Amino acid sequence: MTNLTAPSRKLGKQTWKFTGNVRLKASAAVVGPKEGEGPLATFFDKVHSDLYAGQDSWEKAERKLMEDAVTIALEKGGLSKEDVDLILAGDLLNQNITTSFAAELLGMPLMGMYGACSTSMLTLANAAALVDAGFADHVIAACSSHNATAERQYRYPTEYGGQKPPSAQWTVTGAGAALVGRDGSGPAITYATLGRVLDLGITDPYDMGTAMAPAAVSTLAAHFRDTQRQPQDYDLIVTGDLAAVGYPIAKELMRKEGFDLEHVYDDCGLMIYSPEQQVFAGASGCASSAAVTYGYLVSQLQRGQLNKVLVCATGALLSPVSYQQGSSIPCIAHAVALEVF
Repeated sequence: MTNLTAPSRKLGKQTWKFTGNVRLKASAAVVGPKEGEGPLATFFDKVHSDLYAGQDSWEKAERKLMEDAVTIALEKGGLSKEDVDLILAGDLLNQNITTSFAAELLGMPLMGMYGACSTSMLTLANAAALVDAGFADHVIAACSSHNATAERQYRYPTEYGGQKPPSAQWTVTGAGAALVGRDGSGPAITYATLGRVLDLGITDPYDMGTAMAPAAVSTLAAHFRDTQRQPQDYDLIVTGDLAAVGYPIAKELMRKEGFDLEHVYDDCGLMIYSPEQQVFAGASGCASSAAVTYGYLVSQLQRGQLNKVLVCATGALLSPVSYQQGSSIPCIAHAVALEVF
């Protein structure tokens, strides 16, 4: 039986165990039109009908997505923004501009965080730690991405129409937000395993699945070693956005580590779109894991369809400057366990 009064504990080198009954009290997922046409559409709280989301630029549209996600999560949790002690948030744009502009409008104290596409679980893990340690009563964890803003920054503006290889991924337009607090209802946040930066020499920015898979495996293996759990202890394990290229690599590497993910493993980058949507290898972006987790997975946990879920969000820590100078792509992954009890 879980001890809800004992202090938090560190397990091994990378895992935090939360013992103060930390809960994901409410969450929201807001997406763009393409995501609204996918198989998880009914689990999203709001679907914008165009990439501009009623704004006059794509960057402003991304801020609107984050603002919407935070506002809806607070409404679902029955709180106002004045009840929130802190927002932990991040995005993919230079200097986290989506996060800072959105936090200004929301009027909350901000701790900006960057983990590329792993930001969803990076912010959730730290939000749970702050609540568990008593530094905050309510914390928002949020992140966002936008297909057009990411393309403009990392590759070419969409108007350019450049050809991409099959290994490329489609950046999710969306945002996710979670309200984290103590006690009450909602899935319990029980463990967080923070990843190490790995760089295996991949230099192709269009092949992030191959680059990120080893980081996901490193974090998942550390989680199982630290917690003494096995993959089959979970109803579902998802990675963030390895998509069609990285997903089989991760399965094979985990098998070599002695962990069989068969029948319990999926990838958010393969879940959010249907094959006929022509998204190359699948989804990527901060909102890939955020929208799937805060929309679909939380709903399944609340309905009793799932009881234990491990979300391992993956991130490629590249920048246009680094890869244009020929640098390889360092990657990281962070995992958070959500449980119903």
